[in-house]
Amino acid sequence: MIEKYYTVKELPVSERPYEKYEKSGPSALSDAELLAIIIRSGSRNERSVDLATRVLGYSGSYPGLIGLNHMNMNELQSIKGIGRVKAIQLLCIAELTKRMAKATNEGRLKMNTPEAVAHYYMQDMRHLSRERVLLIMLDSKSKILKDMIISTGTINSSLLSPREIFLNALKYEAVFVILLHNHPSGDPTPSMEDIQITKRMKEAGNLIGIKLMDHIIIGDNKYISLSEQGYI
Repeated sequence: MIEKYYTVKELPVSERPYEKYEKSGPSALSDAELLAIIIRSGSRNERSVDLATRVLGYSGSYPGLIGLNHMNMNELQSIKGIGRVKAIQLLCIAELTKRMAKATNEGRLKMNTPEAVAHYYMQDMRHLSRERVLLIMLDSKSKILKDMIISTGTINSSLLSPREIFLNALKYEAVFVILLHNHPSGDPTPSMEDIQITKRMKEAGNLIGIKLMDHIIIGDNKYISLSEQGYI
């Protein structure tokens, strides 16, 4: 028997995502139908929409679109019907959504509140599987001079060096600094280590005249500001 690849165009008209889009708009399409337009062709004897459905159901821990943010090339290519090109396309879509969310906030960005900082970096950091610590350096008007990753740790801890942080702050002539890191568990509740690090960084900053404005912990679409908690 000859095995066949089914494309979007070979679906019945009523089931074609393109026609459905033109008739009712993008909001009428399911997540699988939107992905099917990106994927374009299905696997052997399988419609593209069905392949998209399998992609969305791959992750038991993060089902649906959210799963794309937790998948890598190898995992995607392990799905029958997803090769190198399709895997790259899907990962690029996931990255675009993060950048679009960030760009949406950029025009009205003011780094003078924990909420503004957390929302700006939320999509970049909420789905990371390992802790990552970001240093944000600000001028006297709370505008970003530079941000950089200064530590990538295990799922439980990250090691921070006050020396590295404030050498970079001096290099970019920062007036204020903010520390930002994620909790892969999704729970932004600070650990004792988080609190101790915050106090140590605050003291180091005071000594050299660069204020630690905040230490913000990112969870799954939520955050905690240690400044708001009274630790700074």
